[in-house]
Amino acid sequence: MSPTTSFIFDLDGTLTDSVYQNVAAWKQALDAEGIPLAMWRIHRKIGMSGGLMLKSLARETGMEIPAEQAERLSDLHAKFYRELQGQITALPGANELLETLTQGGMKWCIATSGGTETATINLKALGLKVEDITLITRDDVKYGKPDPDLFIAGAQRMEVPIEECLVIGDAIWDMLAARRCKATGVGLLSGGYDISELERAGALRVYEDPLDMLDHLDEIASRP
Repeated sequence: MSPTTSFIFDLDGTLTDSVYQNVAAWKQALDAEGIPLAMWRIHRKIGMSGGLMLKSLARETGMEIPAEQAERLSDLHAKFYRELQGQITALPGANELLETLTQGGMKWCIATSGGTETATINLKALGLKVEDITLITRDDVKYGKPDPDLFIAGAQRMEVPIEECLVIGDAIWDMLAARRCKATGVGLLSGGYDISELERAGALRVYEDPLDMLDHLDEIASRP
């Protein structure tokens, strides 16, 4: 790896233990709109942009989700997610990992397919503020994951080549998006995907959670 390796982190399931609250919020939103869908199917789509996720779910259910209903679903998801925010915590090692990178002079940012409101809830669990970090949300780009726009925007904000970035994520959508922009993907198991799924999607290495990644940081990046 380049000695100037920079890090682009996903948020839900990567730095915060929030995947299942996200699933529960989508489940409540879909139920409220009379769209029956098992929670495991919703989980498989977490990490996609909300719009792409709803298109995919529409294909699976055979139901058409018009634009106005999609907007209602998005608003309902945000509402129910806010109600669950008290359950959201930082994953083991998340704060220590970010602090280690900062102290080591390595650049990092967060790029999430959630909107700014959702991101703020997760940052609160990490003890971080939007204005104190480099943050890219779904509101900042045209397309969400698995398109690479979020990660490309993150590299641009850090003023580094995307090819010198490690993308850290918990979902196959993170790994696919990283591969599409020639970044290097590193997977975490903390979002519910298994090692083989993340590796097939392009992960160079897979760790249990941020703490495990911190313990093996020398495997994937050199200090400047």
